[in-house]
Amino acid sequence: MLADGEVVLRPIKLRDQRAWREVNRRNRDWLRPWEATIPPPAPSGPVAHRPTYRQMVRHLRSEAGAGRMLPFVIEYQGRLAGQLTVAGITWGSMCSGHIGYWVDEAVAGRGVVPTAVALAVDHCFRTVGLHRIEVCIRPENRPSRRVVEKLGFREEGLRPRYLHIDGAWRDHLVFALTAEEVPDGLLRRWHRARAQRAQRTESQ
Repeated sequence: MLADGEVVLRPIKLRDQRAWREVNRRNRDWLRPWEATIPPPAPSGPVAHRPTYRQMVRHLRSEAGAGRMLPFVIEYQGRLAGQLTVAGITWGSMCSGHIGYWVDEAVAGRGVVPTAVALAVDHCFRTVGLHRIEVCIRPENRPSRRVVEKLGFREEGLRPRYLHIDGAWRDHLVFALTAEEVPDGLLRRWHRARAQRAQRTESQ
């Protein structure tokens, strides 16, 4: 478990199903424009179906056991508020992974996701041993772009038609950090940035 104040990252569990479904149900319209979808099959290819919750968790656990993924739920004030996954973990000469996340609209704007991402990045760099973390975001997704901007990720460019999102292949902007860029930890940098913004607000 990783924690900072009221924000907690912990492994996703089968018994989270009821809370996970409830948060997803309330946030259908909020999440739909940014969620991955399954592209239409090739004429001779198999038809893919969206997995059930139990199938999803079993897949995430299998990938975690193989060292390719770190699946978490985000808790805020003791309640399940979203999900964060470090996926595509590659070792060898790359030591890299990418982070995806979503959060309950009811707690958006409270610093929950930046804190969760900072916790995950520090864990990846300091404990897991990764060197580089990417976050790929649709250009239209301003709230998600604000997360990486607040944390100081570098924008590296555009990946055209990178992922199938909301029924079509969508362009994504790539943001990245390497371990050398946050020697004191990303969470510490995030705390400093929040404190500086608070000071500026008070002085206005």
